[in-house]
This record gives sequence, C-alpha cells and structure tokens, in this order.
Amino acid sequence: MNGRVLFPPIVRNLLIANIAIYLLQAAGGLSLLAEFALWPLGTPEYVLTQQGPLAVPQFHPWQLLSYAFLHANFTHLFLNLFAIWMFGTRMEQVWGPARFAVYYLVCIVGAGLTQLLVLSPLLNPEGLSINPTVGASGGVFGILLAFGMRFPEERLLLLFPPIPVKAKYFVIGYGALELLFGVTGTLSGVAHFAHLGGMLFGGLLMLYWRRQQHHR
Repeated sequence: MNGRVLFPPIVRNLLIANIAIYLLQAAGGLSLLAEFALWPLGTPEYVLTQQGPLAVPQFHPWQLLSYAFLHANFTHLFLNLFAIWMFGTRMEQVWGPARFAVYYLVCIVGAGLTQLLVLSPLLNPEGLSINPTVGASGGVFGILLAFGMRFPEERLLLLFPPIPVKAKYFVIGYGALELLFGVTGTLSGVAHFAHLGGMLFGGLLMLYWRRQQHHR
C-alpha cells in the first residue's frame, strides 16, 4: 500500500461503529450493556435487594466481540479511538485491511478470554464479580504491541511528561505498568489483565504469521 492514508477502511469502520454505538448508549441503551457487555462466567442469575430479587445479566459467547464496541464514557471512547487511528492506521497500511482486521479481532477476543479467566472462581476465589467489561482497550494494546515491533525506533511524544520516547520503550513500559497495576490492584475498575491479554494474543498471532512466512 503506497502513500499515507488518513482513514484506511478498517480503521474508518471501527471509528464509525464505535461512535454510533456510543450514541445509542448515550440515548439510554442500558439494554446494550445487559446483552453485549462482557459479563463474568458463573455470576448468579439473581441478587437480593431491598426491592426483592434482581436479575443479573449473564455471559453469552458473542460478548467476546461485542464488549469492545461499548464504552464507559466519552473519555474512554475518545482515548481508545484516538489510539486506534494513530497506531492502527500505520499497521493497516503495513498489513492491509484483511490482516489488520483479523489481528484486531483476535486481540479483542484474547483480551476478553483473559478477563474471563482473571474473574473466574479459579483465580478469584474471594468472590464473583458482577461488573461487566467494556471498551476496545484490548485491541488497542494489541495494536500498540504491533506498532512497537514494526516501528521500534520511531519516537512518540508523551503528554505527561512531554518527552519523546522510542516506540519499543513506550510499549515495554506501558505493558510493565499494566502488569504492576493488575497485580497490585492499583486503579481498580480498569481491566489491566484484559489489556495484557490483548498484547499476549496479538504477539502469539504475529509469531504464528512469522512462522508461516518462514515455512513458505
């Protein structure tokens, strides 16, 4: 793919879809969260409240994709979409639309599977969470990993502090922070292990592609 394209097709469609669904959420689409957010496995069907039993949304397989198109608030949406545009545009031009779309979806599903595992009774014996996971961050972190591996020497200007950092160091540092936050429980309410899951599955897919290329 020659030249620089401001909005290649997959990135453009991701931006449009996420914005459209966010507008539906803002218009009062609470049922979207109940059906399409990622709900933990094994949650009770009902919880007791002062008003009586209240139904709890349950996990469904399609949520492993659909959760990534829902967002908690405008800031959450903006940061994810900005990252998809900033880094995804370059990667879609390198890989082409089909491979980029496959990579993004694998990262999203991988992040969702990681989140389900972390919230499962096996790793979370203290009690089941009944809070859903939403957002495209798993895909974003997968894209960040791909960008850092494809353009390791490219300098990125951080906002805080405003200093240039090579992409490879930015990705390593960001991943290390996510691991630290996840293990220590810092910034609770953020799906740190889902972010790492997006990176992990993205890395495994790139290794698979590389092996395929070597065996041709």
